[in-house]
Amino acid sequence: MVKISNRLMTAAALVTQGYTLADVGTDHGYIPIYLLQQKKIPAAIAMDINEGPLERAKEHIALYGLQAYIQTRLSDGVAALKPGEVEAVLIAGMGGGLVMHILKNGEKVCQSAKELILQPQSEIENVREFLREEGYAILAEDMVLEDGKFYPMMKVQYQGENAQKASEVLKLSDLYGGLLLQNRHPVLKTFLEKEKLIYTGIKENLEKQPASEKIRTRLAEVEDILHYNELALQFYV
Repeated sequence: MVKISNRLMTAAALVTQGYTLADVGTDHGYIPIYLLQQKKIPAAIAMDINEGPLERAKEHIALYGLQAYIQTRLSDGVAALKPGEVEAVLIAGMGGGLVMHILKNGEKVCQSAKELILQPQSEIENVREFLREEGYAILAEDMVLEDGKFYPMMKVQYQGENAQKASEVLKLSDLYGGLLLQNRHPVLKTFLEKEKLIYTGIKENLEKQPASEKIRTRLAEVEDILHYNELALQFYV
């Protein structure tokens, strides 16, 4: 049996039982191999923009005797995928900007999938805002702390153009994940407590600096972060 990290295992857990999968940026091909071994998916397409990782994936797929169940494709995002070809698309292990780029460039493919499993490594708030404005609904969320880094992830589905006006509730959801907050996710609480300590320290340091426009602007930004942090922590009271 292949061994995968807790981060990848948690992302894999969001894939719906029985769905065919496209793993975008597959690297070593571990997630499709793991899901096939768990008998959670019937087949998969492992995709990567680089030939090196794809060759490693092919080697691992062959090692576990899964060539009949996992295809490999050289692909920039979902470019080598046809709309409706798979039911689930997994995009993990890359920055939020690249995740949004893949979703936008592969719009027809991503909108046709029954679900997208996303694990952006940065710009989490921007990704959630992008999803909402592009008509995707967040169906499930999870979060793990691994090797000192926080990894939020989500299952989303395209449900049509339904952009909503900004509000504090939407801002909180974009920042921290509405479902993570509703479910009082313990890892999110750890993240919030750490964030509060960091930005409280930054605020105290800024308040000691000689007044200037730059300091005032930064102080306002930090106070805004702490405001939403406090609102989020209220979910755990």
